[in-house]
Amino acid sequence: MKEYIAECVNILGEFCGKRDVPALTSEYLRKKYGIEQADVMVLFGGSILCGGDILAHAMKKGIAKKYIIAGGAGHTTETLRLKMHEEFPDIETAGLPEAKIFEAYIEHRYGLKADFLECNSTNCGNNITYLLELLKENNISFNRIILAQDASMQHRMEAGLRKYVAEDVTIINYAIYRAHVIVRDSELAFEEEIWGMWDMDRYITLLMGEIPRLSDNAEGYGPKGKGFIAHVDIHKEVENAFEGLKKEYADMVRTADPLYASVR
Repeated sequence: MKEYIAECVNILGEFCGKRDVPALTSEYLRKKYGIEQADVMVLFGGSILCGGDILAHAMKKGIAKKYIIAGGAGHTTETLRLKMHEEFPDIETAGLPEAKIFEAYIEHRYGLKADFLECNSTNCGNNITYLLELLKENNISFNRIILAQDASMQHRMEAGLRKYVAEDVTIINYAIYRAHVIVRDSELAFEEEIWGMWDMDRYITLLMGEIPRLSDNAEGYGPKGKGFIAHVDIHKEVENAFEGLKKEYADMVRTADPLYASVR
């Protein structure tokens, strides 16, 4: 039974945690898209700690012309504050928005700073709308944009942006981690250690919360529902994995917290 659960978790993880290139390098961008650089790269603050490393390494390799960190305070923020301060006591995180926490981290560890911070968003939806406002206000046009978000929310982030941009805009997904779940000593475990990773129950909760949101039906976030995102095709394999997990974790489908609903 545990092996089946692990398989279901990995199917959802692969679906939600999109990566369009194996690594963020000019070589892979050139091979797949015929470019050396994207116009913009955005790290979203819902990420676990290693998102800061992904951004810093990309900046060092020059994979984008502009770098943005987006994130105010949402349902993952307090965990980020606590974990970052625990790992780096010199970084004060109390009360800070996600974007400023990651900015402090890449400056502390790598001596780097993003070009812009977006500090007002509270959820994946206004992560996108506030980001687009920031780009417009600063006259930053883009045809190719890299989105880096927590793997659980990566697919929805792309679908959120796809709702607003022209069809010829290339969105390059790069989920900040790839988690593979196995059974070890009769318990679910991550095959490899990932810095700052959620505990297993939280990871499963985040993944399971995404499938109802990505669904294009009356209850979902797609055009036939709340209209927050563009249409997403959910494969039968993914639906089956979600239903399989619901039998074991019926109480772990994360509902939206009204505290972080968009004000506009």
